[in-house]
Amino acid sequence: MDIFKNLPRRQVLLGAGAALIQSAIPVRLRALTLKKKRVPKPGGITPHSSNPFFHPVGPALNNKFSTPKVRKGLRVSSTSPPMTNYAESATPSSLTAAEAVTVASALAAAKATAEQEESSSTAARVLAASAAALALSASSTGPVQAATTPSTLVLYDTTGQWGWLGEMYAIMAANLASHFGSWTAMPVVSYTSGTIKNYSAVIYIGSTYGEPVPTIFLADVSTATTPVIWMYDNIWQLPGIVSQYGLNWMGFDYSSVAQVTYKSQQLKRYAANAAGIMNYWSVGSATVLATCVRSDGTTFPWAVRSGNLTYIGENPFSYISEGDRYLILCDLLFDALAPTTATRHQAYFRLEDIDPTFNPTNLRTIANWLSTNHVPFGFTITPQYLDPLGYYNNGVPVNTPLHTQTALISAIKYMQSKGGTMILHGYTHQYSNVANPYTGVTGDDCEFYRITLNPDFSLNYQGPVSGDSTVWAQSRFTSAKAELILSGLTVPTIHTFPAYAGSAADSFVEAATFAVRSARVLYFSGLLSGGPIDYTRLAGQYFPYSVRDVYNGKVLADTLGGIQPTAFNTIPPRLPADIIADAQRNLVVRDGVASFFYNPEDSITYLQQTVQGIQALGYTFVSPARL
Repeated sequence: MDIFKNLPRRQVLLGAGAALIQSAIPVRLRALTLKKKRVPKPGGITPHSSNPFFHPVGPALNNKFSTPKVRKGLRVSSTSPPMTNYAESATPSSLTAAEAVTVASALAAAKATAEQEESSSTAARVLAASAAALALSASSTGPVQAATTPSTLVLYDTTGQWGWLGEMYAIMAANLASHFGSWTAMPVVSYTSGTIKNYSAVIYIGSTYGEPVPTIFLADVSTATTPVIWMYDNIWQLPGIVSQYGLNWMGFDYSSVAQVTYKSQQLKRYAANAAGIMNYWSVGSATVLATCVRSDGTTFPWAVRSGNLTYIGENPFSYISEGDRYLILCDLLFDALAPTTATRHQAYFRLEDIDPTFNPTNLRTIANWLSTNHVPFGFTITPQYLDPLGYYNNGVPVNTPLHTQTALISAIKYMQSKGGTMILHGYTHQYSNVANPYTGVTGDDCEFYRITLNPDFSLNYQGPVSGDSTVWAQSRFTSAKAELILSGLTVPTIHTFPAYAGSAADSFVEAATFAVRSARVLYFSGLLSGGPIDYTRLAGQYFPYSVRDVYNGKVLADTLGGIQPTAFNTIPPRLPADIIADAQRNLVVRDGVASFFYNPEDSITYLQQTVQGIQALGYTFVSPARL
């Protein structure tokens, strides 16, 4: 698209599938000088109907949704084999390992070295993971675990044409629960009497109005002492909701609510969210935990607690942004699963989208300032730069591997000596020789997922790229490792998908290959139900603390998005003040992490202002390797 050639070029990445913005400094590529222009993209989650990080995306069902099986997962600190996976990911897709970008023959020796480092093939590990998941899914009993390990039962709705949404919300709830301990997820209609007693806490997401909630579950909620967190619909089916819990509910309030007050902080809420929030005639002796603020300043309860029941009057898993009321749920889980947790506020950030064309002097300058101020940091590396269509080089293709850039390699090692932790960021940060979605150039495009542009420059998440499979994904990681080894660098144990986007198969391989992911993550219908993965139905999620997600990989907090100095189209800039304001909102999570990213091609003053502002809020910066 010619429009991008007239704009400062930049990288992707962020919840919206977005990222940063501009480069005013031309970069030299060996003998040839290229003036690269970066594609601007948003630094925060964009509220758009096609953005799965904002709310789940997908069509209604046109047939009956079969009742999913029971699924289980482990605590984030666990090192046991994966317990929840999707069986189809264990083998390559019919498209297998076709790949447009070949590794140069000079990498052969390094590639062999990288392959030798793999003690067992990723395919074998994913097969084992899937077998474990299938074995577990056949069981409907409670988890077997140490008494001191918190466990969560996640119950969700499945009926009606929007029944598939229940699975997406259950995935998001299970991911959060993994921070505290193990979890089991099942449809609420599959609940059996007494199951609640096997768990430390229960989460029920009422996403379908009128879901036939089993009377045995309703009876168990009313008679058990187990903490229950109930969200949104069907609370009126609970016996004693008025007489026992004192919640004299009025019905859903459809007022415009743009903020929710919790712990004296004003959390964001998408004002155009018209799904409604439960209101009450009275709440008796119940404790009001959080309060909705209407546009006229009047208030009513957002979350209440009475006895063992915590009720949230809407679904916090939809219409999410940075600093959102979603964070309230993330904190309330501590009350149910880890009530003695001490308050602690850590922070970390990434220097984002470094590729072989980057200016090493800039990187050294940034590393010096961070080291002088005792701020550890992460930095992402994409080891192969490609412009296959010559988009920024007058139609002449460019291929620049990292091992040819000795000054940059030296700067990378210098950053490591100054407290930097390397994070792998794909192999080429683009796909084949097509716009995906912008230019086909490293840093502009997505590598592991097909994305196209809408006329308003929002993104459409289409599905896996052509040729996607577990074998293909592993080949990308192996090629990236080989390039790093040839460059004399240690292969990192942390990875971030370019544009935060990968298929289910890619994500399972990523989780099996790297110890940690620093990311926001896409999830798909079918991951819990055990059915085929449906790429037309998906949701994205960020976390305020580390979790072990349904791909069985550890994922770090990714809460604040990135710095975006200028506006693009209808998308506003995201400046240090915006990042800092959301970091303040993030303080409501008692053991939460404030995390952001910064493109080293922007003025260092943006980074300095953001780091100092977050420190002033009481956060302590730590290395991502310590989280």
